[in-house]
Amino acid sequence: MHTTFTHASPADRVLCPALRERIMTADQAASLIQSGMTLGMSGFTPAGAPKAVPQALARRIEEQNAQGGNFRISLWTGASTSAELDGALAKVHGIERRLPYQSDPTVRKEINDGRMQYVDIHLSHVAQYVWFGFLGHLDVAVIEVAGILPDGRLIPSTSVGNNKTWLEQADKIILEVNSAQPAELEGMHDIYYGAAVPPKRKPIPMEHPFDRIGDLYLHCDLSKVMAVVPTQQRDKLAGFTPPDADSQRIAQHIIDFLQHEVKVGRLPPELLPLQSGVGNIANAVLAGLNHGPFDHLNAYTEVLQDGMLDMLESGKLDTASTTSLALSPAAMERFLANIDKFRSRVILRPQEISNHPELIRRMGLISMNALIEADMYGNVNSTHVMGSSIMNGIGGSGDFARNAYLSIFMTPSTAKGGKISCIVPMVSHVDHTEHDVQVIVTEQGLADLRGLAPVQRARLIIEKCVHPDYQAAMTDYLERALRDAPGKHTPHLLDEAYAWHQRYLKTGSMHAPAPILRAA
Repeated sequence: MHTTFTHASPADRVLCPALRERIMTADQAASLIQSGMTLGMSGFTPAGAPKAVPQALARRIEEQNAQGGNFRISLWTGASTSAELDGALAKVHGIERRLPYQSDPTVRKEINDGRMQYVDIHLSHVAQYVWFGFLGHLDVAVIEVAGILPDGRLIPSTSVGNNKTWLEQADKIILEVNSAQPAELEGMHDIYYGAAVPPKRKPIPMEHPFDRIGDLYLHCDLSKVMAVVPTQQRDKLAGFTPPDADSQRIAQHIIDFLQHEVKVGRLPPELLPLQSGVGNIANAVLAGLNHGPFDHLNAYTEVLQDGMLDMLESGKLDTASTTSLALSPAAMERFLANIDKFRSRVILRPQEISNHPELIRRMGLISMNALIEADMYGNVNSTHVMGSSIMNGIGGSGDFARNAYLSIFMTPSTAKGGKISCIVPMVSHVDHTEHDVQVIVTEQGLADLRGLAPVQRARLIIEKCVHPDYQAAMTDYLERALRDAPGKHTPHLLDEAYAWHQRYLKTGSMHAPAPILRAA
């Protein structure tokens, strides 16, 4: 089911007469945004992010600030976006406050240099926090859509994210109507309008990842729409590097583990719904599953990447529920070439549903996410480098990890050419406590931490996951902590717990210096 757009002009995606009267350029729309405003923009990865208005706004900010102004805005999105949005606004120092997730290098530098306030939030919390009034007032929503129907309903684009909430909560709305997005996206979305705030909440009527519970379209109050900007530009998503040997070993460890879980009866032969984080390791795991022994799989995740598209094409994956089509350019071409087939197997939902803790727990997901570092007791840092510098943010990993049937975290055992051990005595920042982490995997092996006490976890992680270059030092630390720490439940030597990080900051390597051998 989709609307037939018969004309080539981008403006002809706007079929609502009342909104055709508000068509204007991106520069005209950006002139309606004032300094100090809070903007809610679409985008979950670069998929579905507005392309023209953010760049026009960045030009306006640069011009005004060059004349002595201090034009800055607060920015809310679904997750990370694109260089045309995050990068453009950060480059002109135009963002005062950012939430809930980012991955742009310029934004990262602004945050770590102290020029941008960053509020890192679980992705499932964002929409409800806005509804609760916890985050303040939303002035303008800037939302990309694939088209506008005659009655004003909006055909969502390649991501949904928090768009429903932005449209409902914002005082004013700017719509980018992107004719480069396929009209065939119509019918692929499921926008749930049954959410409420306590004490009026009701159970969400979903039992299977592919159950439809909402509407095909986004709705908005047409009187709030102050601008409609026609655009014609594809999402700019980077490709993925082929899986390296370490990623392939991580994938094989996970597949062997899942096979064992099926064998002992803790998982059905078709497994449970899959959630996979973003990145090359995640795609390597999906590639392994695509060639693995499991059939009739289903996914309930926040980002559909190349690996899941491969699984849909091969038939290994029956259905996928997501909030974003974060496909590489080559994968997107394959998706578009077969979009009629994918429409019956892919659903895009608001992230308050794709990341909903109750749904994740009830459907029993297998959650697989990357980490920056883990410690020997199973605490995970997925956001910070060396304790104080943000990398990207927690994203949706916490939504899934705490509530999943199986919570798996994966990483290479070392980074920076072996100068950093990704398994350390104590993580420099905690995002996922040992209570939410069931399995840790590196290319060295897999540690199943379920049911183990802290020292048991430590011994298993050291044995299975730590790189051989660091095993002796980690074992030495644990044994001395067991001997000298005041408490033996989770023993630490507090004057040494961060010695590895401090050594790296001072010398560029976590390796302890070799002892100096003196002649007799």
